[in-house]
Order: sequence, then C-alpha cells, then structure tokens
Amino acid sequence: MNESRRMLLFLILLSVAAVAGLQGWSTLFNNFAVEAAGLDGLHVGVIQSVREVPGFLALFVVWLLLLVREHRLGVLSVLLLGVGVGCTGLFPSFPGLLATTLLMSFGFHYFETVNQSLTLQYFDRATVPLVLGRLRSVAAATNIAVGAAIWFAAPYLGYPALYGCLGGVVVLLALAGLRMDPSRADLPPQRKRMVLRRRYWLYYLLTFLSGARRQIFIAFAVLLMVQRFGFSVREITALFVVNNLVNWAANPLIGRAVNRYGERRLLTLEYATLFVVFLVYAFTESKFLAAAMYILDNLVFNFAMSINTFFQKISQPGDIAPTMAVGFTINHIAAVLIPALGGLAWMTDYRIVFLAATGLALCSLTACQFIPGQLRRAREGGAA
Repeated sequence: MNESRRMLLFLILLSVAAVAGLQGWSTLFNNFAVEAAGLDGLHVGVIQSVREVPGFLALFVVWLLLLVREHRLGVLSVLLLGVGVGCTGLFPSFPGLLATTLLMSFGFHYFETVNQSLTLQYFDRATVPLVLGRLRSVAAATNIAVGAAIWFAAPYLGYPALYGCLGGVVVLLALAGLRMDPSRADLPPQRKRMVLRRRYWLYYLLTFLSGARRQIFIAFAVLLMVQRFGFSVREITALFVVNNLVNWAANPLIGRAVNRYGERRLLTLEYATLFVVFLVYAFTESKFLAAAMYILDNLVFNFAMSINTFFQKISQPGDIAPTMAVGFTINHIAAVLIPALGGLAWMTDYRIVFLAATGLALCSLTACQFIPGQLRRAREGGAA
C-alpha cells in the first residue's frame, strides 16, 4: 500500500468516527436537553454558543504539535470526541451538558483542523480536491447511516444507552486509528508557532466570510423551515436525508470540477447562487421552494473546499498546519457573533437576517475575483 493511500484510509476512518459522533450528538441533543435535562431555550442557546468556542480556540493546535505528532493529535482528538459523546447521556443537567459539550466540541474541532492540514500536506494539488470530495461524500453517507440507526434504535434505548453506543463506536474507531502510522518523514516540517502572513490575506478573508455565511445557514435556515413554514419533525428528517443523499452523490464531482474549472469559477458560482438562495429565503411563500433552497444552499457550500485548495497553491509548505489552525479560528469568529446578532434581527423581521446574508454573498463574490492575481503572484515568487 503506498504512503498516500495509507493517509487516505487513515483520514476516512477518523472522518467517519468524527462525523458519526457529531451527527449523533446533534440528532439527540434538543430532545435530550428538553426531555431529560429539563432545559429551556436560554440554556440550549448558551450550550450551542459554548459548542463553538473550541473552534475559536483552534489556534492552540499549533502549540499542541510541540508535544505530539500531527496524525496522533488527530486520533486523540477523535478519542476525546467519543468520550464527550459517550458521557453526554449520563449528565442530564445544564452544567453536565456544558462539560460534555465542551469535551465533544474540542475533539471535533481539533480533529477537523488536523484533518484539513494533513490533507493539504500529503496530497498534491491535483489530488487534494478529489480527496476533499471523497471525504465530504463519506461524511454525507455517515450522516445517513447514523440517522437511520437512531431512527430504529430510539424506541428501544434510552438516552444514556444511545449516547453510550455512539460514543463507544467513536472510541473504538479512534483506537483503531492509534494502531495506524500513515506519516512520512520526507515532508517539509511544519512550523510550531502561529503564522500570519500578508500574502495569505485573501485566504483569511474568504475563510471569515465563509464562516459567517455558514453560521446563518446553521442557525436560521432550519428555523425558517419550522417557524415560518411549519415543517414537522418527520419533514425535517426527510429533508436531512435528501440533503445528505445529494451531497453523497455530488461531492466527488465537485472535487473533479475544482481541477477542471479552477477555484475562482467554482467560488463565483457558489456565491452567485447563494445571493439568489438568500433572497428566496427572505421572500418566498412556498415551503417546497424553501426546502429546495435549503438543499441547494448546502450543496454549493461544498464548493468552499476551493478555499483550501487555493491556499495550498499560494502557501509555503511549512505554513500549512499553523495556517489551518489560524484559519479555523478566523472561520469561527463569526460563530461567536452571528447567532446572537441574527437572533436580535430575527425578532424584528426574519427577512433582515437573509438580506444581510445576501450582502455577505456579494462580499465573497467580489473577494474571490482576486484569486487569479494571487495565484499569479505565488507562481512568480511574490513577497511573503
């Protein structure tokens, strides 16, 4: 088995574990918080905000790499995620959910930081989009499998057993990862300090805008379906299944499209589509059109892999790990601000949230037009 294939199998294994843990946690969380822990909307909102804090602190991955090799940090992060998920059902209280959510979230966000870094380090420019597409497709298939498992198991198992089984599976997969060593000694060493370079300004900007846009999708798209259009639990579940089926089929094609058409064209298509999607969210009176926009919204978000492939092309080899950590923190700045600000705007008029999102889409659309110039300067050995 060649070295690149070993790393691919390693990343697939850990991605399945991480996605299964997060999806299972998310699927059960709201019902568990209300039915078992007796929490209200304020408690749930605080926990969801706390869940994003580890993403904001992802820059500490740089210093952890002083203590442990990067692929081992990925395994340990997934192991922490599994422990957090497995313990959730044992602590049905506000403090208990805060603690287990932090454990789970640190594991997930730190793994994702390492996952992106290893992908860019171990695969060449033509292969990275294909690997990213495959990993996203695997994630979609995992989401479907976890949803189906919970659907059938929920009538027979209580919350502690459900969370315990999910966490146990994640831990077992992480332990399997501990037995693997896909690392290579011939790759450029990664800098063990935070890196901020002027030449990466466009990557930072696109990452921030992408995070802001994603938070609007996460916080308010499903809320629109439920509050505005009266979607039932089963309708939302069906929407999730269809959404993941589309992503499972489309992501490998998107990976190949990055190679064929380039980052600027795909990001231009993404942001132009999002401008339309957010306008429809704001003004449509049709629940079916809103549902179609939800699926389209999530589909074109996968084009955001182009931001990472763009960074790979302009980066210095030793900057990948520290810059992925910084990028994850930048991406999550919006996660701290958008839900609260959007919630205040929602109370006045839900359309304000989605109209503001059209502004973000236009900013992103403008910013991605600078990609060819940045790539040209990187090829010419532009100043750092």
